[in-house]
Amino acid sequence: MTSEKPTTAKVMPATLIAPCGMNCRLCRAYGRKQKPCPGCRGRDSLKSKSCIACAIKNCATFEKVRIKYCFACGSYPCSRLIRLDARYRAGYGMSMIENLDNIEKFGIRNFVIKEKEKWACPQCGEILCVHQENCPSCGYCRR
Repeated sequence: MTSEKPTTAKVMPATLIAPCGMNCRLCRAYGRKQKPCPGCRGRDSLKSKSCIACAIKNCATFEKVRIKYCFACGSYPCSRLIRLDARYRAGYGMSMIENLDNIEKFGIRNFVIKEKEKWACPQCGEILCVHQENCPSCGYCRR
């Protein structure tokens, strides 16, 4: 008998990685039962007003230069990204800047594979939510 982790976690497509490096699959808004958010790269008609108005997602550089991720910007990391990163490091133990650096260094496919492993619940295998301590599927506490 082996002690492998369950592998029931859903697919984590690369399109769920926001320009700022946030993995939208880990967001509580993505996992909502009613009106789930499609992620930063999804249709605006399905998002909350705050997500639609995101200053990083709506940065003029994305339209002007057509970059996919903040690391490709000449101002990387900008003050907005630094503030967001600090908030997520302190509150959730996750770094957007570290995510972006890993995407740039290893590629998006490798990053998504690592994210799925990193954020899989060790008890049930489902993807955890960065904003909650407990697994939304089985209740496992990750802290």
